[in-house]
Amino acid sequence: MADPRFFQRQGPYQLSELAAIGGAEIADVATANILIDDIAALETAGPGQLSFLDNKAYINTFAASGAPACIVTAQHAGRAPAGMVLLLSEQPYRAFALIAQAFYPRPRPLPSVSAAASVDPSAVLGTGCQIEAGAVIAAGAKLGRHCAVGANATIGPGVIIGSDCIVGANVSLSHCQIGDRVTLHPGARIGQDGFGFAIDPAGHIKVPQVGRVLIGDDCDIGANTTIDRGSMRDTVIGAGCWIDNLVQIGHNVELGRGCVIAALAGISGSTKVGNYVALGGQVGMAGHLNIGDGVQVAAQSGIMADVPPGLTLCGTPAVPIKEFFRGVATLRRLTRNKDKGEGSSDGEGT
Repeated sequence: MADPRFFQRQGPYQLSELAAIGGAEIADVATANILIDDIAALETAGPGQLSFLDNKAYINTFAASGAPACIVTAQHAGRAPAGMVLLLSEQPYRAFALIAQAFYPRPRPLPSVSAAASVDPSAVLGTGCQIEAGAVIAAGAKLGRHCAVGANATIGPGVIIGSDCIVGANVSLSHCQIGDRVTLHPGARIGQDGFGFAIDPAGHIKVPQVGRVLIGDDCDIGANTTIDRGSMRDTVIGAGCWIDNLVQIGHNVELGRGCVIAALAGISGSTKVGNYVALGGQVGMAGHLNIGDGVQVAAQSGIMADVPPGLTLCGTPAVPIKEFFRGVATLRRLTRNKDKGEGSSDGEGT
């Protein structure tokens, strides 16, 4: 059960309501009116709670679960313990996510401006905004409706933020425009100078960074992630991108729609990334590359050249994943043969 000090639960809901919310099918219509109070993991679920099975690695946990109700594929429904009520879905995790939002909806801001906040008279706040203590909203900034700005966040001059956005504590925003329903987690840095300079033995020469950062609707930007503004053009984050904590995105980078970037990844300047690209943790990308739609890159890989659409890559320098594992298998055979050769001897023992 979620800690009520931090999370406000809605409900209960009838199973039929949850099926409609999650786009699932009730396995036994006679159970449609059963009330569900909450959600829980398979191993901890108890009376009145709904769980899900999405990964067959947990099939034994599912079979032994005390959850009274569960979302599952038709393929695995036969492993359900006696008495468990089932919702059938081809995508159980997606259905669970939608249902979880019903129980724990995104909190609405409490319309207020703290006396300890600093809001320039020329800044525009939409209706229903919540501005916490220590926040600074500079001249000409504009916030849409129902935005929440956390403690000590800084919104620079002229910054535009859409409606229903969350700006976490200690976030800094400058030279940027943010879409609707964007979440910026604590400590994110958006719009600062890019890493641009001309190398000179007498002292490197700063190149003015006169672009912006444009972040599309429905993006989620992780804690302490940094997105540099462009030099001569904009840095662009496409709609629906999810960026984990501690990610670095360089100046002039362009991300397409729906990209997913895990923690500690870094994308160097002027690289263009297509739609629905997924980068694992600690992936590094060189600058001025073109990455096609749907590319997937395994954790700790290094991308040093353009990548056509649809490939899955691994390693440094990154290669197609089948090629990578063929190389691993070859290396293992070579080392195994070498070890056997060193272990055999026709000489006399000591």
